[in-house]
Amino acid sequence: MNILKRIIHTTKQKNSETEKNVEKTSDIDHFSAGNFPDFSNSTVKKYVDDPYLFNAWVNIAVGIVIRNVARANFTVVRSGNKITTGKLYALFNRPNKMMSCFDLWKETAAWWLLEGEAFWWFGNFYAGGIPNEIYVLDPRRMRHESEGTILDGKCGRWFYQSDTELIPILQDEIVHFREWNPWNPLRGVSPLVSFSLELEQDYYANRANSQLLKHNAVPQGILKTDQVIRPEEADALERRWEAKYGEARASRKIAVLGKGTEFKPLSFTPETVKLFELKRWIVYAILAKYGIPPKVANIQDKGSPLSGKDTAEQHAEFWKYTIVPLLKNFEDIIKTQFFMRLGLSEVGTFDLADIPELQESEDAQSNRDIAEINAGLKTINEVLKERGKDSKPWGDIWYRPRNMIPTAKGDEV
Repeated sequence: MNILKRIIHTTKQKNSETEKNVEKTSDIDHFSAGNFPDFSNSTVKKYVDDPYLFNAWVNIAVGIVIRNVARANFTVVRSGNKITTGKLYALFNRPNKMMSCFDLWKETAAWWLLEGEAFWWFGNFYAGGIPNEIYVLDPRRMRHESEGTILDGKCGRWFYQSDTELIPILQDEIVHFREWNPWNPLRGVSPLVSFSLELEQDYYANRANSQLLKHNAVPQGILKTDQVIRPEEADALERRWEAKYGEARASRKIAVLGKGTEFKPLSFTPETVKLFELKRWIVYAILAKYGIPPKVANIQDKGSPLSGKDTAEQHAEFWKYTIVPLLKNFEDIIKTQFFMRLGLSEVGTFDLADIPELQESEDAQSNRDIAEINAGLKTINEVLKERGKDSKPWGDIWYRPRNMIPTAKGDEV
């Protein structure tokens, strides 16, 4: 990142002492007090360490959430009115020359979902007050000076680990989005911290399935005959079979038993079937962790067909119980670490008025309005005002249903 090339005016000895006080963590060590299991196979460990790259359903789940987060328009409000001009509006509309407002929230949400934290940095030339730009930093490269604790308010400095040096960043130059971490109060914790074994199992299941498909053009089987054939005849028959149906591998040899040969296919073993069930469970576990209903991820069990109403309800629940709480969390963080810290009277909020999943259908809204008018809870003009329509001259009068009889206190019913 070119913007991060800051000249550090310290001696080599001071840099060396600083590095000793900085967290010496790998890309995933800050997830928890302990690391993920130390797998002997480096390929497997890399697969577990970076599930967004190697696990399809982690990638899909994160993509679904961040796309929906970006659908909510972020607005700055002053005294209940949206502001459309000024420095704050320009900052959140275009955080920096390379980023749009949608990119800002997509990247912030993506790091939150993968690492359990995200960092905003106010840029190389920040000198206080409202910043001119915002950059989203890679949490895996962030290190923290070990002096002080979050309880005494002396959290020390942050450092960004570039390819060549540790770049110091002051506490008031960043906004730290942090998920609760029971092992390290200064850092976030990945939502996938407890999924190391599931990710490892998914890797081995994928590899086993790949071997099954890669090394066999047909299901596993044998060539069987009740005749006696010479070795050279068996070799010739095997070559003809492989030339037509696929190359035989060391782990999947073809058995040739004699003349009058026929092919006997073998069904999948119970162990192979278990792999598919295991992968299915892992998919649902990942979706559950990220709060994504199956239909939102275009998953549908054959035994449970969904109607259009069921699909709409799942999309609405996804917004109500996953996206909205996440956005409210972001709002609160920037309120305390940005607007309040800078002494601003404005606040930031996500406008959800145009999100279809959160809106009632027209029929449901009309039925609700009619019921409230009949019950005397609203007048017709009050309903028209809520819908943004002109009032009626007679709309302020409540017309009581004819079958209703007034009852005075003490009257018999």
